Amino acid sequence: MEEDRAVTRTFVVGDVHGHRDELVDALHRAGLVDPDGTWSGDDAHVWFLGDFVDRGPDGIGVIDLVRALADSAADAGGHVETLLGNHEVLLLGMHKFGDTEVPSDFGPRSFARSWEMNGGMVSDQEALTEDHLDWLIERPVLALVGDHLLMHSDTLEYLHWGADIATINESVSKILRSDDIVEWWEVWRRMTTRYAFRGPQGEEVADDVLSALGGSQVVHGHSVIADQVGRLPVEIDGPHLYAGGKALGVDAGVFVGGPCLVVELPWSAD
Repeated sequence: MEEDRAVTRTFVVGDVHGHRDELVDALHRAGLVDPDGTWSGDDAHVWFLGDFVDRGPDGIGVIDLVRALADSAADAGGHVETLLGNHEVLLLGMHKFGDTEVPSDFGPRSFARSWEMNGGMVSDQEALTEDHLDWLIERPVLALVGDHLLMHSDTLEYLHWGADIATINESVSKILRSDDIVEWWEVWRRMTTRYAFRGPQGEEVADDVLSALGGSQVVHGHSVIADQVGRLPVEIDGPHLYAGGKALGVDAGVFVGGPCLVVELPWSAD
């Protein structure tokens, strides 16, 4: 899924985790919405990198806002699109399978148990509709936007589902349209892994992923920047560029007191 390189403004938004008000404020500061959350971004393109739900008060409200922005942006010549995050997989798995045990050699496990341990919100489950479910299942997990490879999780596990973006997206969507709890669990498990691009080999690993899937920089959410750099979340004021410039992390940890980041691409610290 590749975007037009001639687009004047392209933005990415990291993990929102139910913090709808903070999202509206951040989008407003970026000039993309009015104070009430109405689209004002003209022809801008905005990509949300997933994790709309859990750990915050109004995950379904965030989803509804993003879907409304997609419609109004399209009317204005803009574009709003989203990736599927691991917490969306958890939300869907909880709804579909509940406390059904997942067959495993590693002890008892279920979506309900993981959902509760990872900040699952009863209000999100109660507000889910069939329309939400259908929309979420069709979200891609990867996208190539100009020279940027967008993914929710900073992991190599996406390559388990294919050797190119289209195949990976279709493979995950096919699993989420199935009743195979083991394969569902594998999507959740693999998308919870992180830190693939950290450490002395990080740039090399990022290069390998980019060579396989396209682009010159990975842009991801999932891993809170404060944890990456050893600072408090309230001290974070921008994305984290690392792996020799080949990776850009944009999850500032809004659910632990960090800002909700709306980052324009390409991003530079200058």
